[in-house]
Amino acid sequence: MLDKDCKFCQVIRGEEKSFKVFENDFSFAFMDKHPINPGHVLVIPKSHEPDFYNLDNEMYQGLMGAVKELSATIKEKFNPKKVGLIVAGFDVPHTHVHIVPMHDYHDITSKSLMEGKRANPSEEELTEAANMIMNL
Repeated sequence: MLDKDCKFCQVIRGEEKSFKVFENDFSFAFMDKHPINPGHVLVIPKSHEPDFYNLDNEMYQGLMGAVKELSATIKEKFNPKKVGLIVAGFDVPHTHVHIVPMHDYHDITSKSLMEGKRANPSEEELTEAANMIMNL
């Protein structure tokens, strides 16, 4: 189901301009209007869900299948050193995967890394975090 007020749902319905590069039953892909590098694409599910982990399995697999195919095409056409992915969604509350052709290590990085504030957790802290995830 699509949301009438969501900018990305409007893109899917053709109400908001986009530069479409791919579409299937599960996903819609278009050029990012403010790319990190040329070839930067957004891939969105054809259902409104702000958090990717809440997508049903069929929609998630369809979305990520499209991401995989498009990543290979971007690697072939733009010849970057790597192709990176970002799933953030702070700006538009609709799941979206950024596919970014990377020519440099810092093409995709965190603010913490850029500011030299990366955490240096102890083995105990890493063990505690790992146990929190493993003990679902």
